[in-house]
Amino acid sequence: MYLVGIAGGSGSGKTTFAKKVLKGAGDSSLSLLHMDSYYLHQPPKEIETSSGQPNFDHPHSFDWDLLREHIQELKLGRSIESPVYDFKTNSRTKETNLVRPNKVLLFEGIFTLFDKEIRDKLDIKCFLHVDADIRFTRRLHRDVNERGRSLESVIAQYYETVRPMYQKYLEPQKQFADFTVGEETSVAAKILAARIKELISD
Repeated sequence: MYLVGIAGGSGSGKTTFAKKVLKGAGDSSLSLLHMDSYYLHQPPKEIETSSGQPNFDHPHSFDWDLLREHIQELKLGRSIESPVYDFKTNSRTKETNLVRPNKVLLFEGIFTLFDKEIRDKLDIKCFLHVDADIRFTRRLHRDVNERGRSLESVIAQYYETVRPMYQKYLEPQKQFADFTVGEETSVAAKILAARIKELISD
């Protein structure tokens, strides 16, 4: 199994990019794993904001042990039950999603390239570099329309955690990427899909 990591800030278009790659390479040969599924059910108190809100943009908000275990299981050709995280309640549900091993696994999330143990397992590493104003606008629309958030809360969260965490933890991941992608992802997705097809056919 080949592992492809797609990293980038919140609102950079990681899921959209991954779906374009899936379509271009052929869905039947690829599986998709979302890092968002691995948020901890209860984030650590020590990374809460000064106002007592959870910091979803800090590395310690994720269940790294389970994530490493699941990626290793998929790498060994075994299916896993990925958690389901509910962003409206900020908690992990009792449901799971079955993810089967495939020829290629696309792994997308804000910290895809952060952990060295996982990073060393990736065959291709990609970082989506999108201007902050575009990421913020996308995040604003998504959180208000899909996650039941208020405009004020999204703006407050952006300045309190999203922006500083991006600068401290997320953007430095670019150094580990094999290539970076800008705002226009269609061409890059076609190129990556073509490379994946080559890997599968070798």
